[in-house]
Amino acid sequence: MFVDVILPVPLDGLFTYSVPQPWEKQVKTGLRVLVPFGRNKTYVGIIAKIISKSSLDKIKPILQVLDASPILLDSQFALWQWISDYYMSPIGEVYKAALPSGLKAEEGYKPKTETYIRLTPPFRNEQALHIAIDMLQRAPKQLKAFTDFLNLVMGNETMSVTNCSLDRNELLNQGHSLPTVTALTKRGLLETYEQEVGRLNHGGEPHLDRIQPLSQVQQDAYNQIQFSFLKKNVTLLHGVTSSGKTEIYIHLIRQALERKQQVLYLLPEIALTVQIMERLQHVFGDRLGIYHSKYSDAERVEIWQKQLSGHPYDVILGARSAVFLPFRQLGLVIIDEEHETSYKQQDPMPRYHARSAAIMLAQNQGAKVLLGTATPSLETYHNAKTGKYGLVELFQRYKDIELPEIQVVDIKDLQHRKMMNGPFSPLLLLKVREALQRGEQAILFQNRRGYAPMIECRQCGWVPHCHHCDVSLTLHRNLNQLTCHYCGNTYQVPDECPNCGCTQLQTRGYGTEKIEAEVHEIFPEARIARMDLDTTRSRQAYERIITDFSAGRTNLLIGTQMVSKGLDFDKVSVVGILNADTMLNYPDFRAYEQAYMMMAQVSGRAGRKGKRGLVILQTKSPDLPLISQVVRNDYAAFYRSMIAERQQFHYPPYYRLIYVYLKHRQDAVVAAAGMEMGARLRQWFSGRVLGPDKPGISKVKSLSIRKIVLKFEMGINMAEVRRYLALAQQQMLQDKRYASLQIYYDVDPL
Repeated sequence: MFVDVILPVPLDGLFTYSVPQPWEKQVKTGLRVLVPFGRNKTYVGIIAKIISKSSLDKIKPILQVLDASPILLDSQFALWQWISDYYMSPIGEVYKAALPSGLKAEEGYKPKTETYIRLTPPFRNEQALHIAIDMLQRAPKQLKAFTDFLNLVMGNETMSVTNCSLDRNELLNQGHSLPTVTALTKRGLLETYEQEVGRLNHGGEPHLDRIQPLSQVQQDAYNQIQFSFLKKNVTLLHGVTSSGKTEIYIHLIRQALERKQQVLYLLPEIALTVQIMERLQHVFGDRLGIYHSKYSDAERVEIWQKQLSGHPYDVILGARSAVFLPFRQLGLVIIDEEHETSYKQQDPMPRYHARSAAIMLAQNQGAKVLLGTATPSLETYHNAKTGKYGLVELFQRYKDIELPEIQVVDIKDLQHRKMMNGPFSPLLLLKVREALQRGEQAILFQNRRGYAPMIECRQCGWVPHCHHCDVSLTLHRNLNQLTCHYCGNTYQVPDECPNCGCTQLQTRGYGTEKIEAEVHEIFPEARIARMDLDTTRSRQAYERIITDFSAGRTNLLIGTQMVSKGLDFDKVSVVGILNADTMLNYPDFRAYEQAYMMMAQVSGRAGRKGKRGLVILQTKSPDLPLISQVVRNDYAAFYRSMIAERQQFHYPPYYRLIYVYLKHRQDAVVAAAGMEMGARLRQWFSGRVLGPDKPGISKVKSLSIRKIVLKFEMGINMAEVRRYLALAQQQMLQDKRYASLQIYYDVDPL
């Protein structure tokens, strides 16, 4: 007996092993086995096929069978195979992306712990805290870290001096260094301890009676979705922000549960699960499971195993990796905010789109798919308008609340007249001040993190760049360092220009950190929170920022695109888009589409309960048609203008794109390889091949890059295309000059 095994290695195909006689009755597809690989390596593989004979000469035996029952279902293997084929990624890479780490290791998994900090017993009373603060007067960094710790834990209503503790990462997220926090433990003020994080949801008893009745408009949309599902497997719910799409989802979930079916509810961002989890848990209790990358590996293993058990979660709420979970009775897939680019995996392989993978998963299991958004992607809306998908539209906000008023501010004119206060127009500052005085909240949107996108020498214009990437370095003032946002390397902030010796180095541009600093000066009374990648490195940090803003403990939220993604806050009356042009002036055919979506979505955070909101949209291009489409919330006009361009210039949804990337340490080698690869591809695909060209960022992690763009008309045989691409790659890598050349593909790139 032989088995074909999937191994977590970046090589195409399956690997054949023999089965020693004692295990012949045990083996079945989906079991994990320990196998030898190469001279002295072993891997945990998964049996994909059982075969009775093999044409190979030397076949190694499996070393051990690790499971009593399969951990991978046939439907999951079918999805893995589809992702591998469609996205041109070895199935071993799919295995690495799909399985929690604990299931890929031969020892099994250990529960993950995180480091927490708390007051030491002698300082767990108010009198001792005053003494501690006096002790730290001569150590300002330690004093600031200690008071920030107290503010964070005391801001939580469930905490008291006696039981206050905090994930250490949250204090580090406030800009404090590890040595500073360690110094506080050496002084005996704080102590650290390890705590296991991530446990299965014990959400209590389900209470389906808590489901709110739908309004007449929502009920009509619900009925239309049901009717659409009779004819179409995929339906788009195009509903404006705050129209009550989530309530419709909840009714559809209840109906699926009544049919004894499972539901997969996908969200693009982990931040969104915080709010929606509470709403779903309130109704579905412990029938709801949560699954995403911020959860510990131990928890993800436990959820995987629970889904294989006789008592799986009926509803899974998760980010894109949740498509890989085992489902035996899947009946409904909800893909909320379907337009979001976060659904596309970028690095590492496989570069899959969770929306497409979820639709394929549903197709394999006979389930229905509902795509929900206020701003559909052009491809999805095109599929709906041409009849491939069903279409249900909901253009009325819940309780007839008006869409926000959007006022456009020409910051080019204001800058010319020297009326701007940094990145803030007088109108924006006035409206934010009025909102805070009324006890309301405001959101400021700036899609750049860090303090400033770059620093430069005032005298000669020198700008520090990453040593390993072709990008300028971002200043993070809280950490007092320069960071490359491509490879993660950090550098000291120079005291002087190495080019001319000038000591006058100035910042250029605004990141969220700098916005926060300036807002503190303008509105010292405001309770400010910042939400970007730097402040949300732990799950607890996400939850704290959103919970504090929802509860009114903070009233001014500054953030990147994270704040645009479907969050629901009752008291937000003003939203400021600080600079729309950073989204518009981007060399990509999707730039306007993504700018429209982001502006429409962040605008939708204003005035969601009780009154009409106000959006201040600052731009240097107020006459751009896209700006007026956002102001009028006219998606139809936006779609018509964009779809005509896409057709004219051979872009999706009329053409399918594949980007071919080549990487090498030597620029001359990758340049030659790009020309040769392009020539090979033109022999087969002729004018469908564009390039090679240097991409906008042409060097990352010390590797020089070339990019070839392939455009294929719909209806072309993509299996043949993939075969030719694989052949071209094989021919290239047989050339000794290109032995260390990396070639990879991005299918349906964003």
